[in-house]
Amino acid sequence: MSLANTIRARRKSLNITLQTLAERVGADAGNLSRIERGELGINETMLRKVASALDCSPAYLYAADESNPSATISANPRSEQGFVNWFRSATPYIHAFGGRTFVIAFGGEVISDAQFSTLSHDLNLLASLEVRLVLVHGARPQIEQRLKRAKLTPILHNGLRVTDDAAMEIVKEANGAVRVEIEAQLSMGLINSPMAGADIRVASGNFVTAKPFGVRDGVDLQHTGEVRKVDAISIQRRLNDGELVLLSPLGYSPTGEAFNLSLEDVAVSAAIELDADKLIFLMDSAGVHNLRGELLREMTAEKAQNFLKNVEANEEPINISDDVTYYLPAAIRACNQGVARTHLISRHIDGAIIQELFTHSGIGTMVTELPLETMRQANIDDVGGILKLIEPLENEGVLVRRGRERIETEIDHFYVMEHDNRTIGCAAIYPFAESSNPNNSMAEFACLAIDIQYRGGGRGDKLFNYCQVRAKELGFKQLFCLTTHTEHWFIERGFVEQPIENLPQQRQEMYNFQRKSKVFVKTL
Repeated sequence: MSLANTIRARRKSLNITLQTLAERVGADAGNLSRIERGELGINETMLRKVASALDCSPAYLYAADESNPSATISANPRSEQGFVNWFRSATPYIHAFGGRTFVIAFGGEVISDAQFSTLSHDLNLLASLEVRLVLVHGARPQIEQRLKRAKLTPILHNGLRVTDDAAMEIVKEANGAVRVEIEAQLSMGLINSPMAGADIRVASGNFVTAKPFGVRDGVDLQHTGEVRKVDAISIQRRLNDGELVLLSPLGYSPTGEAFNLSLEDVAVSAAIELDADKLIFLMDSAGVHNLRGELLREMTAEKAQNFLKNVEANEEPINISDDVTYYLPAAIRACNQGVARTHLISRHIDGAIIQELFTHSGIGTMVTELPLETMRQANIDDVGGILKLIEPLENEGVLVRRGRERIETEIDHFYVMEHDNRTIGCAAIYPFAESSNPNNSMAEFACLAIDIQYRGGGRGDKLFNYCQVRAKELGFKQLFCLTTHTEHWFIERGFVEQPIENLPQQRQEMYNFQRKSKVFVKTL
């Protein structure tokens, strides 16, 4: 199947119209139609945007392109140059992750479905980058299987297992078996395999102190408990020694009792106590989807909380997976108690952790403590990022060319938008106070640029509104702009075309008559 056919098939399988896809990627529907018919090629940037809109990776789309096996697009893992490009783009993450603590949680299904072998390859890669790893495993399918074999009926109360004496023995047995299987897989070091030379040492033990749930709604949950404390100091010692720490969903009380705990409770509690940089849940679904079925790539804890409230309040049946009902509240709790980022990703995608952590768009849903996108006044350290944003537009003639020296001189007039500490947008406000009429001071809005990978999401409006508010705070009465390509964008935002004579005298003297820019003014 060709790349064009794959895109068309993927779009139709998701019931996405061509017009909807065009709106999502900020492209012309006619051009997308030509791409789907194979009449028009697709560049790397557009391929990434299309893949994001179709809820898949660029590699998924490109892998089907049998007609062009020698292409060197960076998303194509079969291409040597593609690998080089991807590896280079991953460098900032490699620098950022060294010495960080990640808590990775997964259900017993990863073991029962024989998925841990490939997961261990990704864990080995993270360990080789000196990421400090804490694994939290579940054992639900193993427990269910053993209960069935023993002809015991599982008892649940409000989603919690009632763990009596007989069930507790099975819980211990199942968790022990899962832990041994994980340790065995992580001990592999076969030549010519991703685990060659791994030398991963696994530490496990009584790191979790638990207490009983007790009686809830008249039901004694017996040996079912909740986390009371995680021995972060002991875990940190193991991590400092270069070991991987493995936690089972079991906890122990000072009286010597063992309690059956939930996977998410152990994972969240460990991440909070360890002040982990990331908490990662591997689950059945691809992440959190909104009411229209679209994958939500990023959510703040506050937005995630509102999402759950809307789901509960909605009278219509909502297609939300069981995993989301378990893990999204856990992610909210983690973020509210200091864990910067929690990732919800599919366990069914080979290399999901690598794709989520080492690519800009990720592959699942990331829940953050604070918004990833921020806007602020620029400083001298932002010059390089600003130049990278505006140079393509300067080459197209959309923006007036500015050199590094000029940007450095005028940096106090610039504002930047950041996404995950990466500069993705910039704009400038240049003051022009008229000495003859100081009450009618004007400012020029200029140099608006958004990274091409982040266009189409209303970020230009956000940055413009931010600058508009700053201009009012600085006491300006009017904003004006000069443009040759984007007049309608400014008209739609309240600007009115004016003659050159209405510009401040100083700006009139700087006007480039060869460029013939149109003048637009907006009263604040």
